[in-house]
Amino acid sequence: MVTAPSPASFALLLVEDDTLVCRSIGRMIAREFPDATVYTAENGYIGLTIFKEHIPGIVITDINLPLMDGIKMAREIKSIKSDTRFIVLTGYSDKDHFDRFSEIGFEEYMIKPVDFEKLFAAIERCRAGLPS
Repeated sequence: MVTAPSPASFALLLVEDDTLVCRSIGRMIAREFPDATVYTAENGYIGLTIFKEHIPGIVITDINLPLMDGIKMAREIKSIKSDTRFIVLTGYSDKDHFDRFSEIGFEEYMIKPVDFEKLFAAIERCRAGLPS
């Protein structure tokens, strides 16, 4: 799914392996941020491929993804564009996952189910820090 960009737009990549959850979150983001171009991917490998093609400033990712997990994908993305902002959405609340993603850097680490108010606030904080 891709929503059309507008003149003052920003791009965001959502990587989530649950197709229904991905569509739902993508629609909610597009509704809340009509000026956003929202790219989606169902695994880390496709997420990295889409990132390389479009270079979005914000990446929202799960950790447990097929083909390439969110941590490995995030490391690859940071090596391409170090100022990429990450929001982590995960079902894992254990310290190991948190610490491994902390080494890479993230703006927000959220445990599922998604709290859309918190997610939208995190996107807004990330967006405010993007270059114009």
